[in-house]
Amino acid sequence: MSINFPEIKAFGTAPFEAFATATASSTKSLQAIAAETTDYSKKSFEKSRVLFEKLIGVKKIDEAIQLQSDFATSAYEDFLAQATKIGEMYSSLAKEAFKPITVASPAQPSVAAPPSKAPVAAKQN
Repeated sequence: MSINFPEIKAFGTAPFEAFATATASSTKSLQAIAAETTDYSKKSFEKSRVLFEKLIGVKKIDEAIQLQSDFATSAYEDFLAQATKIGEMYSSLAKEAFKPITVASPAQPSVAAPPSKAPVAAKQN
C-alpha cells in the first residue's frame, strides 16, 4: 500500500480552513450578541433610573402603583423583544458556524485504506 502525501495534506487542509472560517464567523457573531446585550442593559438601567426618579416625586400611593405597573409591563415587553432578538442572533450564529464545516465535509478526499481480502484467522484458546 502506498501513501499519497499530497492527498493527506489536502485531507487535513479543508477541515482546518473550515474551522478557521467558522471561528472567525462565530467571533463576529458573539461580539454582535455581546454588543446587543450591553445596549439592552444600558437602556434597561436608564429606564429603571427614570422610574426611580419618578417614584421619589410621587405624592400618592395610587400614582406609585400605576408607575410601577406601567414600568413592569414595559420591561416585560422589552425583555420579550430582546430575548427574541438574541435568540435569532444565536440561531444565525449556529447556522453560520456550521456552514463552512458542512460545505467542506463532502469535498474531502477519501484516505481510508482499501478493505483487506485476506481471511481473518479464528481466535484459538
